[in-house]
Amino acid sequence: MNLRLLGIAALAFFLSGNSFSQTGVLKGVVYDFDTHEKLPGATLQLVNNLSKGAASDVEGHYLLELDTGYHQLVCNFVSLKTYTFSVHITENSITEQDIFLKSATKSLETIVVSSGKFDQKIEDITVSMEILKPKLISAKNTTSIETALEQVPGLSIIDNDPQIRGGSGFTFGVGSRVAVMVDGIPLLSGDAGRPEWSYIPVENIEQVEVIKGVSSVLYGSSALNGVINVRTAYPRSKPKTIISVSTGEYSLPQAPAASWYNQSAPAMANINFMHSRIIKSNLDFVIGGNFNIDQGYIGPPPPAIYLPPDIKQAFNITANDSIHTYTNNDMIKIRGRFNFNLRYRSKRIPGLNYGINGNGMLNKTNMVLAWLSDSSGLYRGYPGAVFLQRQSMFNVDPFIKYSTSSGISHSLITRVFHTDNQISNNQSNTGTNYFTEYQLQRAFKGLGLNFTGGLVNNLSYSYSQLYASSGTPDNRIHNVAGYAQLDYKLWRIINLSGGYRYEYYRMNEQQSVTAPIFRGGANIQLLKATFFRISGGQGFRFPTITERYITTQAGMLAVFPNPNLVPETSQSFEIGLKQGFKIGNFKGYLDAAAFNQNYKNTIEFLFGEWDPSIAVAGFKFINTGNSRVNGLDFSLAATTPETNKKFGATALIGYTYVDPVSLTPNYIYASYNPIGGGNTQQLSYKSTSMNSDGNVMKYRYKHLVKADIEFKIFKFTIGGSYRYYSKMQNIDRAFEQLQDTLTNNPFFTRIKVLEFWNKNKGFNVFDARISCKITPTQKISIICNNVMNTAYMLRPMKIEPPRTTMIQYMLEF
Repeated sequence: MNLRLLGIAALAFFLSGNSFSQTGVLKGVVYDFDTHEKLPGATLQLVNNLSKGAASDVEGHYLLELDTGYHQLVCNFVSLKTYTFSVHITENSITEQDIFLKSATKSLETIVVSSGKFDQKIEDITVSMEILKPKLISAKNTTSIETALEQVPGLSIIDNDPQIRGGSGFTFGVGSRVAVMVDGIPLLSGDAGRPEWSYIPVENIEQVEVIKGVSSVLYGSSALNGVINVRTAYPRSKPKTIISVSTGEYSLPQAPAASWYNQSAPAMANINFMHSRIIKSNLDFVIGGNFNIDQGYIGPPPPAIYLPPDIKQAFNITANDSIHTYTNNDMIKIRGRFNFNLRYRSKRIPGLNYGINGNGMLNKTNMVLAWLSDSSGLYRGYPGAVFLQRQSMFNVDPFIKYSTSSGISHSLITRVFHTDNQISNNQSNTGTNYFTEYQLQRAFKGLGLNFTGGLVNNLSYSYSQLYASSGTPDNRIHNVAGYAQLDYKLWRIINLSGGYRYEYYRMNEQQSVTAPIFRGGANIQLLKATFFRISGGQGFRFPTITERYITTQAGMLAVFPNPNLVPETSQSFEIGLKQGFKIGNFKGYLDAAAFNQNYKNTIEFLFGEWDPSIAVAGFKFINTGNSRVNGLDFSLAATTPETNKKFGATALIGYTYVDPVSLTPNYIYASYNPIGGGNTQQLSYKSTSMNSDGNVMKYRYKHLVKADIEFKIFKFTIGGSYRYYSKMQNIDRAFEQLQDTLTNNPFFTRIKVLEFWNKNKGFNVFDARISCKITPTQKISIICNNVMNTAYMLRPMKIEPPRTTMIQYMLEF
């Protein structure tokens, strides 16, 4: 006899032996109406006393002692329709009531956790949020999550750097202004604040939640412009196994591609797998992995031109003789990754669960900083601007959580995240990040109030000669923070939210920096499916080790340190309207928002002639003064129920307009002495911009259009995606100076940048896919990305992939 039956027997014995108790027992099982799966974790509450209730166990069973008489109860489960029912409890007896929960029929049914770190309906939250479902991730044959994220309205991934609503330019992903999380734990490298997209387990995703707007109160420094939170899936009552195998190739570019892989089409292959199950009713077990091999679409650079000693001395080039000549085989990318989740739910102590999650990856890849030229060399690297990299990284995440029936929950989550990057040309670095967060939540259900508070400790160590300009290759950064947020539901139609965070940062032995951060918001239900929201908040981002201390050179190009870099701050304001709709079985929402973001000490990654004693030109992180981003954001998300096996449709569509301007265009933020002598050059937004009309900031797109639409007809599914990027209005004038310098000097390999930038007025990119479910467990798909084989760039000197065509086989049982 298991513990649940013993508990029932003991309670029945207690009731039968106490005639004065005036109580009885309600018990039963909670099922999914469509699948008949038992639902663990469903909640039951008394309508007239929400503080009294119970939750179903791992097998869907619930047990609740109630006073005698009639009671009305409500049963809830994430993503299913709320069920209200009445029962009559008689003294010293057991009443059985099984519950079947149906799919939600309301237009808005998505449950999210990222906004307040607890379950909320998406229509109730006070911020803008987009949801990326695993169905779209799988349909696009995603091997690295950033390719699917590129389809999210208002979000762009520019050379690994996530941008939300034009809040940043491009930085090679360093110092991300968007917090990238997996299950609420940061997944940014400790030294560079850089996301490792290929490290995220795309094979096991429940959904991806993207908050658009400052979120520093709950998520800290890197959430200056928003949050990308990847929620992994835990097993249901039935075991699940998914295996996906795909292969494909890149098409020859339309643009001239001199010696591009000897005019052969490079290929790729990928395998994903995932298995999840519940072991002995209380141990959740998930394993997954990925193996990927990809020739890549950027060919190796030609041999570097040998420089005479006098030229090398004049331009302070020390590495030309050691610039490697790479082959096609050197450019092959090979990646293997394995992950697991283990969660034990205690039978002896209800509400207690603990476990450990882990992930590890070995990755052979490359980084291409600049193309060979903007015509025939678009798809080849520039000599000295190509680095080969071998990555090994792993994380282990022990955790423990405890929830009581009175609405109190405690959680302690930890992470050890280690990275080892072996990179050519003395670029190697290693680092370890130690993260700990304690969180307390209290739901005052009778009052409609939810409190969330926590303490965070985040310590990162890094070792690399890249950062020796700090005085040592050993560097560290320490962050401690405390936060609290209150969410209050008033009259069932108003949601109020307010929060506070206090940040402490210290890098090496420098003076510590502290910052208080506030946010607040409100959401009002105007009509049955119409919701108005307003929110405002502050943001704070502390520079990373890389931004302050990196010093590296590749031929004539370099990245320069800036030890005087100071934190950037922001204030944001937003109003929005969400309108639900239902047309037959097609249901979803339209969302519109207007936003204002103001930044102080804006950090930009700018190209220029910063220090000729180190290199001819290169990039540097600079505080450029104050800036502002105003804009409008529109999105539509809709779908038909998955229970309809014959017909279906899904849509995710968005348009974003931003007006990013410098508020201090004449502010002198740096100066340098030009090569060959001459007057000291003072640098400001005005003096360094190629096009300063309207003071538009560099490396931004004012107009973004995203759309993904899919139709299901019996066994067949047809879908397509569209992305439009308007012309990047402004870039660094130093690109023009660099092009002129190299064009007029026979001792350098010429590089061209401006012709491609000048002639393109915007880019339209189309993807297409078709799939057939050949059996209930097997599906075969053909996916074609960049169907028109458009040559397009999202940042200067880096071309995006040409057409790729893949065939995918998926087995799910």
